[in-house]
Amino acid sequence: MEPIIVNGLIILSIFAITLLIATYSTWAERKVAAYVQDRVGPNRAGWGGLLQPIADAGKMFFKEDFIPANANKWLFIFGPSLAMLTACMASAVIPFGDSFIVGENVIPVQGIEVNIGILYIFGVVSLGVYGLMIGGWASNNKFSLLGAVRAASQNISYELAMGLSIIAILLMSGSLSLRTIVEGQHGGNWNILYQPLGFIIFLTCAFAECNRTPFDLPECETELIGGYHTEYSSMKLGFYLFAEYINMFASSAVTACLFFGGFNYPGMDAVRESLIGSLGDVTGHNLATAVGIAVFFAKILFGIFFFMWVRWTLPRFRYDQLMNLGWKGLIPLAILNVVLTGAGVLLEMRWLPWLAIAVIVIVAIVQASTAQKKELRAQRA
Repeated sequence: MEPIIVNGLIILSIFAITLLIATYSTWAERKVAAYVQDRVGPNRAGWGGLLQPIADAGKMFFKEDFIPANANKWLFIFGPSLAMLTACMASAVIPFGDSFIVGENVIPVQGIEVNIGILYIFGVVSLGVYGLMIGGWASNNKFSLLGAVRAASQNISYELAMGLSIIAILLMSGSLSLRTIVEGQHGGNWNILYQPLGFIIFLTCAFAECNRTPFDLPECETELIGGYHTEYSSMKLGFYLFAEYINMFASSAVTACLFFGGFNYPGMDAVRESLIGSLGDVTGHNLATAVGIAVFFAKILFGIFFFMWVRWTLPRFRYDQLMNLGWKGLIPLAILNVVLTGAGVLLEMRWLPWLAIAVIVIVAIVQASTAQKKELRAQRA
């Protein structure tokens, strides 16, 4: 089989799985919210409400497609299309597993392998904000425009800290290829063990990039009605909402690749040798790859659950708090993490970035102690 056909089939399979998981993330979101709030959640459409996403899709398809009279029609249509396109493109370079052996062909479980995979994802995710900006501006609605401006400033602010947190990983791995980064964490040698602060910064920025609570300021209902998609209906609105869940899937996958070993898991060599010894080289290798894929998707699903857990646990930030956290909090911490990581690479002391956590804890204790002393003095006065 031609390599281009194989790659095409792999990419189509990745797109199909991405869309399926994003579809049922809408069901899982409601179930998690119901559990947190002591409610039942969807339970009428199918067993346990499993057909609810299909009912939602039918509703979106058959709703009236409304375009405001004074809107820029073509940009109004292009905005949600761009948001959906960039969301789907991000998964193309993610290595979901090792490889399958089919005949004499070795097929890696990855859409395309490029040596700048992390730059590709970063560039595609950066383009996604244009879909929000275009939709908000083309709506000719002041609330939508404010939501679009918020989305742009928020993404720019948090992309800086996210990029710096990724630089620390690149210093340790020496490559921009996601597959190389994943393979470097073989044997349980995960980057989270050496980059705890980088992980916290990256995860926080991922919430902001996906416009998820507590960073969903671009669509803050209490201030902007619905934000950048206020004027949208039917499948155009569906594209915006669906793109958010696809971005959650992609963010969870990239987080698993960068910090949790991707398809690697402790004891995978023993599992692989056992399968090959009992089933033969080809079948054993393929089954070991399937186990790695299952482990990787388990990590992704936990990441998606964490997004939902945080949404129904923490309140929304104010906009000034959001920007202060990005510029005055995360960016200085990310720079400190890069400096310590660089020093650790030069001195061959990979644990050195843990000093950043120690510094943060000490500063937090000192600030809390100072605030408590001031409060006691005020009470005595």
